[in-house]
Amino acid sequence: MDPLGVTFLKALALCTVLLGAFAYMTLIERRLLGRMQHRYGPNRLGPFGLLQPIADAIKSVFKEDIVVSAADRFVYVLAPMISITFALAAFGAIPGGPAGSLFGFDPWIVDLDIGLLYVLAVTSIGVYGIFLGGWASNSKYPLLGSLRSSAQIISYELGLGLSVLSVIMIAGTLNLRAIVELNVWSVSPWLWPPLAVAFGAFVISAIAEVNRTPFDLPEAEQEIVAGYLTEYSSIKWALYQMAEYVNMMTASAFISTLFLGGYKGPTVLEPWIPGISDWPIVWLVAKMALFMFLFIWLRATLPRLRYDQLMRFGWVYLFEVALAAALVTGAVIAFVL
Repeated sequence: MDPLGVTFLKALALCTVLLGAFAYMTLIERRLLGRMQHRYGPNRLGPFGLLQPIADAIKSVFKEDIVVSAADRFVYVLAPMISITFALAAFGAIPGGPAGSLFGFDPWIVDLDIGLLYVLAVTSIGVYGIFLGGWASNSKYPLLGSLRSSAQIISYELGLGLSVLSVIMIAGTLNLRAIVELNVWSVSPWLWPPLAVAFGAFVISAIAEVNRTPFDLPEAEQEIVAGYLTEYSSIKWALYQMAEYVNMMTASAFISTLFLGGYKGPTVLEPWIPGISDWPIVWLVAKMALFMFLFIWLRATLPRLRYDQLMRFGWVYLFEVALAAALVTGAVIAFVL
C-alpha cells in the first residue's frame, strides 16, 4: 500500500480509537465523580454500566435537533464540526513510540520537524468553533459565553506557549520524537527548578485551555445558562462534548510527551522486570490516564473561579511565572552549561 493510503488508514484508526475513548471516558468520569461524592455513578445499563455510553450515543443521534429560527444555519452547523475536527487533528503529531514499533508501522500520523508548533497551532484553532457557535446562535447568552470563552483561551495560550519555551531551549528542536528521546530532565540538574516551574505552569494552562474545573467558565451553567452551548442539542451538542474530551486526551498526551518522556518507560526497573521500558504505547496511555484522572479529580474538588479571578490569575500570575521559568532556563543554558 502506498504511504498516503497507510497514513489515511492510521488516521481513520486513530479517530476511531479517540472517539471510542471519549465515549468511555464519560462513563469513567461519571463513575469516579460518583465515588468521590459518595454516590453511585451509571450502573444500570450492562455490567458495571458499560453500555451507558452506547445508550447516550443512540440518544444523541435520535434526539430532536432544535435549531433557533434566527440562527445563521450554515455557521451554526459548521461550528461544532470545527471543534471536533481540529481536536482530532491535533493528536496526529503525538508520537506513540519509536519508528516501526506498531506492528512494523510508525505509531504516529505525521512526523513533523515542527510537530510541537503544529499541536499548539491546531489546538488554538478550536477557539473558532466556540466563538462561532455562540455568535451563530443569535442569542445573547451563547454570545456572552463565547466571548469570555475566547478571551480565556487566548489569554492562557500565552502561559502555555511561554512554559513550552523551556523545553524548546533545552531540547534545541521542535520535533516531538526528538524531545522524547532526549528526556529534558536528563540534561542537567541545574535545569530542574525552572523546568519544574514550567511544567506546573503548562499543566495549569492546559487545564484552562480544555475548559476544565476550576477554569470551566465557557460553560458556567449557573451563571449564563450553559454558555456557548445554550442553543445546541442532539448530535451538535454531542460534537462539542467530543471535542472537549478529545482535547483532554490531547493535552494529557502533549504534557506526557514534553515533560514525562512520552512513550518511554522507566528504565530503572529494567534489572527487575526486563523489557519493561519496551512497551511504548502502553506507557504513553498510562501517563495520559494519570492526567485524565487529575482533570476529573479537580472537577470533584475545586469550585469554579469567578471570571475576574480567572483572567487575573492568567495575566498577573501564570504569565509572569512562565516567563520567569523561560528566562531562568535561558540563563542557565547560556552561563552555566
